[in-house]
Amino acid sequence: MSIHIRAATRADLPLIAALIRELADYERLADAVRFSEGVLGRHLFGAVPMAEVAIGELDGAPCGFALFFHNFSTFEGRPGIYLEDLFVRPEARGSGMGTALLAHLAALATARDCARLEWAVLDWNTPSIGFYKALGARALDEWTGMRLDGESLSVLAARRGDVD
Repeated sequence: MSIHIRAATRADLPLIAALIRELADYERLADAVRFSEGVLGRHLFGAVPMAEVAIGELDGAPCGFALFFHNFSTFEGRPGIYLEDLFVRPEARGSGMGTALLAHLAALATARDCARLEWAVLDWNTPSIGFYKALGARALDEWTGMRLDGESLSVLAARRGDVD
């Protein structure tokens, strides 16, 4: 069994879209997928890429991906890598693909002088939580994730004019 991790290219866009949809099904969030491939492609492979994708191949067949981007730690004074999504197709689970994708990101983080690699995991996903802990990751139980989107994001953005 041969595992290979490579950077995605624009030609991988249909594959990335399919993997994202498979991830959404696994996470019971298929109804939350709203992207168009054109917009996704522009943000991944346009003039100013907003994220990167690593594709995992098992014996030459794509079977997983990691979508990630840089963040920044003010306390460290250095960038980090934030893993937005990691997914391995069911038939490839247990092959070492998940570890290979995370090791690839850890190597990128080290090469890019990043202070850390971090991500979020759904609290019900105990198999993944156990997998991450076995790799040495620790849960950040003292932090609560927050999000603005949709109407709340638009309303707050409109308040910008109130403070100029």
